[in-house]
Amino acid sequence: MPLADEVHALPTDPPALAPAEPSSRTRYRGLIWLVAAGFFMQALDSTIVNTAVPTIARALEVTPLSMRTALTSYVLTLAIFIPMSPWLCDRFGTRRVYGGAILVFALGSLLCGIAQSLPQLVAARVIQGLGGAALMPVGRYVLVRSIDRREFVSAMSTVATFGLLGSVFGPLLGGAIVEYTHWRLIFLMNVPVGLLGLWLNRREMPDYRPDRANPFDTVGFLLFAGASAMALLVAETLGGHGKPQWIALCLVGAVLLAVLYVRHSRRTPYPVSDLGLLKVRSVWVSLAGNLFTRLGVSGMYLLLVLFLQIGCGWSPLVAGLMMVPQALGSITVKPFIHRLLTAFGYRRLLLGNTILVSVVLCAFALLDTDSPTWLIAGFVYVYGMVMSVQYTSMNTLAYVDVDVKQASMASSMASTAQYLSMSFGIALATLLMAGFLGSSAHHPYVWAFRWSVIVLGLITLAASWVFSRLRDTREPRVATAAG
Repeated sequence: MPLADEVHALPTDPPALAPAEPSSRTRYRGLIWLVAAGFFMQALDSTIVNTAVPTIARALEVTPLSMRTALTSYVLTLAIFIPMSPWLCDRFGTRRVYGGAILVFALGSLLCGIAQSLPQLVAARVIQGLGGAALMPVGRYVLVRSIDRREFVSAMSTVATFGLLGSVFGPLLGGAIVEYTHWRLIFLMNVPVGLLGLWLNRREMPDYRPDRANPFDTVGFLLFAGASAMALLVAETLGGHGKPQWIALCLVGAVLLAVLYVRHSRRTPYPVSDLGLLKVRSVWVSLAGNLFTRLGVSGMYLLLVLFLQIGCGWSPLVAGLMMVPQALGSITVKPFIHRLLTAFGYRRLLLGNTILVSVVLCAFALLDTDSPTWLIAGFVYVYGMVMSVQYTSMNTLAYVDVDVKQASMASSMASTAQYLSMSFGIALATLLMAGFLGSSAHHPYVWAFRWSVIVLGLITLAASWVFSRLRDTREPRVATAAG
């Protein structure tokens, strides 16, 4: 080849490089925000009503204690109907189910806002729960299907942060609304948020569903729903000092229905909750660890509010403001959770952090009526940090060893266990406070708060033994499975 031809044959410009494919977290940024909005709306609604109970009771001309059904009906509905979400996704697709959940939740919120009596409010809260029951498990399932496993923890951290913000700012926002506006706005504010969610759902939500849906396990659903409802009734009745005969009857009924469900689930090919997943070590450790952890920490907000308002004489709005450092602590540590999991693995991180959670809970017993505000805020800030690590690690652990086809079922079981254990934790905290009240004539609420948090800290410590059952796997598995 002549030199001129050889030179002419050389490319005058370097070959264009193929553009790098964006990460799954970038491609599904809108989806992450949509799921985060659903988590925020649900978490906000679960807590915002608490500080408004006296005002709503006066408006509806009932006693504050009568408002208990309006609070428990929502959680009961969540726990009962969450197991339906996997079948609904398989039957109708994730886009329709999530959009329908937002629509039903917004409708329930509207009905709550215009309720004229307690029975109407309870019925509206049940409708809210029907919509809310699909928001969390479907959102988690879609993220598992869409986000690369190396980026899953990062995506879930973003979503969990908004859920935490909803639960932390709910009491503060509820107190501010009833003090400066009208209690009905607590529910009506969900309506425009729901409309925005419907618009985002059409744009960002992928539509996952198999070619053929499995048959729905109606018998299993009724058994599981009955057992869950009776178990929650036991917890709520204990917290309200119910009759022993009624408590015993509900407890026996819950155990009987649970045993019947276990037998039924082994014989049906498509159970509403697949107990076979409990054979996977990471799944049963995640569920059991969640149970013991939330037994200790779920009632902490209630105890702290009683301590600040009744023990220290703070106003409800100022006491709600003291929850803000918890959110700040959570946000501070969120960017580092992935690195911690990569460095230590699930076993070591959860084992060590659970012990830290227990120590922090017990440390709250050092507070007194004369404790400075900055010290209480510091305790709450540290508590937010350790709980952020705990929740994110526990919630992602359930998906580490499950197949994509099992992700929907794992998400449903994790969400159901979460709400059941939250109810048990709040009831336990109430029982402890009631038990310790009266044992000291001087500042009884401070005394009860101190001993209650110590007991709850020791209960939380039991979760460290559960997490010690994990295998000691570190960087390779964490980076690929939970990233």
